[in-house]
Amino acid sequence: MAVNRSAEPPTASDAQSSAAATPAVISVSPTSGASAGGTTVTITGTGFTGAIAVRFGATPSPSFTVVSDTQITATTPLGTGTVQVTVTTPIGISNQFVTFSYVATPAPVLTSVIPASGPSSGGTSVTLTGSGFTGATVVRFGAVSAAFVVNSGTQITATAPAGSGTVQVTVVGPGGTSNGVPFTYTTASVPVLTSVTPASGPAAGGTTVTLTGTGLAATGSVRFGTTAATSFTVVSDTHVTAVAPAGTGTVQVTVTTPGGTSNGVSYTYSVTPALSGVSPNQGPTSGGNTVTLTGANLTGTTAVTFGATPATSFTVLSPTQISAVVPAATAGPADITVTTPGGTSTLQSAYFYVSTPVLTGVAPPSGPLSGGNTVTLTGVHLVEATAVRFGTTAATAFTVVSDTQITAVVPAGAAGPVDVTVSTAGGTSNGIRYTYLAAPVVTTVVPNQGPTAGGITLTLTGTGFAQATQVLIGTDPAGFTVVSDSHLVVEALPGAAGPVDVTVTSPGGTSAPKTYTRVASPGI
Repeated sequence: MAVNRSAEPPTASDAQSSAAATPAVISVSPTSGASAGGTTVTITGTGFTGAIAVRFGATPSPSFTVVSDTQITATTPLGTGTVQVTVTTPIGISNQFVTFSYVATPAPVLTSVIPASGPSSGGTSVTLTGSGFTGATVVRFGAVSAAFVVNSGTQITATAPAGSGTVQVTVVGPGGTSNGVPFTYTTASVPVLTSVTPASGPAAGGTTVTLTGTGLAATGSVRFGTTAATSFTVVSDTHVTAVAPAGTGTVQVTVTTPGGTSNGVSYTYSVTPALSGVSPNQGPTSGGNTVTLTGANLTGTTAVTFGATPATSFTVLSPTQISAVVPAATAGPADITVTTPGGTSTLQSAYFYVSTPVLTGVAPPSGPLSGGNTVTLTGVHLVEATAVRFGTTAATAFTVVSDTQITAVVPAGAAGPVDVTVSTAGGTSNGIRYTYLAAPVVTTVVPNQGPTAGGITLTLTGTGFAQATQVLIGTDPAGFTVVSDSHLVVEALPGAAGPVDVTVTSPGGTSAPKTYTRVASPGI
């Protein structure tokens, strides 16, 4: 456990807890520090358990902590030159010649006080610029101490106390007191800002803003944070126009007059947007679909355009994402541009407007209820097809042959007509009629027998004959005439005596066979 001790004589308790060996100092880090003391150093060595004193030369450390048997942290006292660092325990004093060098610390130097004036009531936020501010302990306006924050070794922000006349601002640090820089207390009223328009602009600066408020007629400076405006013009006691300098982040814009420095109003430096993608990256020429734009620095987006046409609407979802409704346009590629107060970003030819597909034909135009047959669809703008449907049912499979042709495997369906459609990113085509046909059914063959010489006419009754493509008597095709969907007349073929099957085939399939019997003539 680490033990913290102030420089003091050893006690009996210390002697009882001491290590068994004389302490040895191996190194000190850092090896130098300010002559004013106050530097925290780490001492490394052995035998530190029970340490009762750490000395820099002959001067004890004002405080030290035994971290372990091999490490002590200590605060340097005042000193000059190079001195030996020693550790004392009840066993003895280290005698290694490990040194620490005191470095003279220069007094801080003050080069500017901005603003250089403020109301006698105090409260003005003042930026002090110079050097040697690290470790500053006091900031004074004349003889009065001010509240302050050390921002860096070269900058302090202080709040002016109440006062009158012109006083010298000074900074006290480890090396002494700085030179003075004048600050004048005024009796004029402090200006008040109520708004800055626009409230943001690019990091490169150059944006002209209008400051609105009161008491602005005697404006002597306009600052964006600590940076002076590139230029400014006093329009009236209530308006000042100013050109924003370069900057980053959100800063407070202030106006300084003989009455002091105004309150701050926020102005944000916007970084340039960067678009990286759009999804989906294509859609119909009619627009109306929603896409997601991705990138960086998209907060504050004021415009989204597709080519030269503004998006129908858009919503900034986050600094990296925008949702936009695509406007209508002609077929082809389009640039997407996003505009923010920080500038613009364009993705060239990032979005493609796709024409709506058009179907002109389907061949064959009908098929069986079971599907499985292949049809050829013809039309235009078919190359981007993502779906082919028969009614509401997706094709079993399809192949885009070209921009004008698709082959598709028909799914199963119910008897009757359906519209075949093709969908692409450009939309869904018009419908082309395709008819699901049940297989024909033969119920009677009249007469059901005849001579082996053939030559007679048979009448078939049944259903599904309207689309008949073939009638077979046995294995031979016979001539036929479709009388109606329920009647066919067929020319009987010659053949050997005996029964043969009669079948009817249509795009819906082939009927179950019915028997026709050839009868030999008597005496043959």
